[in-house]
Amino acid sequence: MKSRVLLLIVILFALFLAFNGGYVLAQSPLAPYHVFPASFPTGENGDLFAPFWEAVNLVETRYYNQPVDQNALVEGAITGMLETLDDPHTIYLSPELEAAQREEFEGDQEIQGIGAEVSQDGDNIVIVSPIDGSPAAAAGLRPGDILREANGVDLTGMSAAEAAAVVRGPQGTDVILLIERDGETFEVTVTRDVIKIKSVQGRMLDDNLAYLRISQFGLQTDEDLDQTLKELMAQNPVGLILDLRLNPGGGLDTVVTIADEFLPDGAVLYQEFGDEVEREFTSKTGDIAEEIPMVVLIDEGSASASEVLAGAIRDHDRGVLIGHTSYGKGTVQSWLPLSNGGGLRLTIARWLTPNHNWVNREGLEPDYRVDLPEFDASQEFVDTQLQAAIDYLLGKPVIESPPAAEES
Repeated sequence: MKSRVLLLIVILFALFLAFNGGYVLAQSPLAPYHVFPASFPTGENGDLFAPFWEAVNLVETRYYNQPVDQNALVEGAITGMLETLDDPHTIYLSPELEAAQREEFEGDQEIQGIGAEVSQDGDNIVIVSPIDGSPAAAAGLRPGDILREANGVDLTGMSAAEAAAVVRGPQGTDVILLIERDGETFEVTVTRDVIKIKSVQGRMLDDNLAYLRISQFGLQTDEDLDQTLKELMAQNPVGLILDLRLNPGGGLDTVVTIADEFLPDGAVLYQEFGDEVEREFTSKTGDIAEEIPMVVLIDEGSASASEVLAGAIRDHDRGVLIGHTSYGKGTVQSWLPLSNGGGLRLTIARWLTPNHNWVNREGLEPDYRVDLPEFDASQEFVDTQLQAAIDYLLGKPVIESPPAAEES
């Protein structure tokens, strides 16, 4: 009996030492060296990713403020990983931002906000283009403006999706924006509104010229354009002006379908992937607008899919470009869903015009550079770029802006 009691005392004492020893070890610098390590992935990249899982384990077991928000850890890890790629167009979208972005891409729709497409350039949030008739356009915001703050919230360092979520808001509410333009900052108050996005508009101009405006390339844009183009061409115009100014782009498949309306057989663009594989997107002959003389209007807000279309039309000698140098986005993103409801916009390739030109960070130079006049609310606005397009199609001289205007 005494031996059993003695054995029980020894066991209890051993357990006591083990517990206290473990506690002391957990508080010591040796703690990161686990006797029983967490489970790490095995295989070719097992050792490579081991530090990541070690860090996760340490945060979950040693960080002083528990419990840790695991969703925030995961999203932060994804965001940090993508930032190392130094690609402003490869971004992570939280479930909320993913839903909002997909809704915005659906085509003709209504959204509430200021109505401006933005992009991330390093740590800066830059306006690509304000939407036609939007509060942003009415407030005088321009392509290239840097959004520094929104209602006192610093936007520097945010992703484009995060910044857009801060700037958006209910109809009728104000957002005070701190804008940087040409090295100077100023504040502008913009009243948010319901932004009605109609991606295609068309009308006949004087002198039997057709005008076709595409403001973005959404899921319904190709169908809307097909219908509008048929209505215009039924009136037998002698020329067509395609306005892609302030068009931030959109879906690749959509712009290829639209390009086919204006181009004969041949390449619309080429995609080059990281494994040096090249894919050609082509058009086929037989559409109603393949021979009509054309002018394409572009500016600093013409980006991505707009540049695909404008570049293809010029490379096929189907029309000339008038306006300003385009934005210069020569990469292709794939929109990939994640299991948490979020998503990745991942750059998967670069694209080239039919003549194998890459516009990235360079943009498309217009055949005729024409400036717009400075906005003056007291005077009627004259669209000098549109007038230049009309003059070109009517065989009149096109008055270009002096080169010095580009440098100022």
